[in-house]
Amino acid sequence: MEIRDAGLLVLADGTTFEGEMIGYRAPGPVVGEAVFNTVLTGYQEVLTDPSYAGQVITFTYPHIGNYGVAPDDDESSRPYCRGIIVRDLAGRPSNWRSTDSLEGFLRRHQVAGLSGVDTRRLTRHLRDLGSMPCAFGALEGPAALDEAAIAAAAAGASGTDGVDLVAEVTTASPYYYGTGPLSVVAYDFGIKRNILRQLGRIANVEVVPASTPAAEVLERRPDGVFLSNGPGDPAAVAGGIATVAALVDQVPVFGICLGHQLLGTALGGSTYKLKFGHHGGNHPVRRLSDGAVEITSQNHNYALVADSVPAAELTHVNLNDGVVEGIAAPHLRAFSVQYHPEAGPGPHDARYLFERFRALMAGEHPQLRAGSAA
Repeated sequence: MEIRDAGLLVLADGTTFEGEMIGYRAPGPVVGEAVFNTVLTGYQEVLTDPSYAGQVITFTYPHIGNYGVAPDDDESSRPYCRGIIVRDLAGRPSNWRSTDSLEGFLRRHQVAGLSGVDTRRLTRHLRDLGSMPCAFGALEGPAALDEAAIAAAAAGASGTDGVDLVAEVTTASPYYYGTGPLSVVAYDFGIKRNILRQLGRIANVEVVPASTPAAEVLERRPDGVFLSNGPGDPAAVAGGIATVAALVDQVPVFGICLGHQLLGTALGGSTYKLKFGHHGGNHPVRRLSDGAVEITSQNHNYALVADSVPAAELTHVNLNDGVVEGIAAPHLRAFSVQYHPEAGPGPHDARYLFERFRALMAGEHPQLRAGSAA
């Protein structure tokens, strides 16, 4: 059994949690915004979701890593999160698809973590007080730090407000994906591969950097424009809101997560930061047109202010806390959802939205107010 060095997690409010170092051994304290995710499976997809840029992920499920990792489960080329906190890291993964252990994956991608942490206590703390900056590091070994140094790093850390994290994760140059019959330009604000798999079935997708001007996209004469998920504060995305505003009413638009927030803001709405965000695979969302409930995968810290989007109507709402989960502007051929219909990981209840986007681009006049899930 591997002997691990003792480590310490310190939150910005001074609260401490003991653990053992796992993964990559960083030369100094690891700093980020502490959030928690409630998924039972899909830890690899969570870790490689670019929307976690700048954050330290706490998994509430106590046993993580039991089925290892597999290349097909990566949602991006590498993890963009700052670190990982778990209760129990599996030492011997077992799955026919597995090519490596989670610990090996963390080391290969230089992601540090802590195991043996009382994640129940940590989650309750973040739930009560909200997501906050944190720092963690080793108390033993060649890169040992003292508690004061870790605490100072936590106290001096900043959150995600006002930081353009999209610039860290977007593609450097355009590329293509999929062989579907339509043409879609997808803005990469931190796009996940499973989104591309869904779009690729209906279109030939050109993925472009987040900074691509709207005029350049419209010159390509696409059948539709997709606005992807991504990390952080939508108000901090350089040029994002103005770009989306220039696209609306020119071409069909579909947005997910950060793309949803950018669309809503471009239509006159405003956003705010949730206390501890939505991070998990079982959030209930009501489709307002017919009352159907979708179980959804979610990962976001910001949301649209209710009733703040005069040019759009509410289509979906979170049943846990009433957060805006979907809007539509049929007269502008635009709609968006806050959750993740591509479900990577998560349930597939909402994958019908990609078919709705196809129908909108094809001029079939789908019922954007939700209609049936067919």
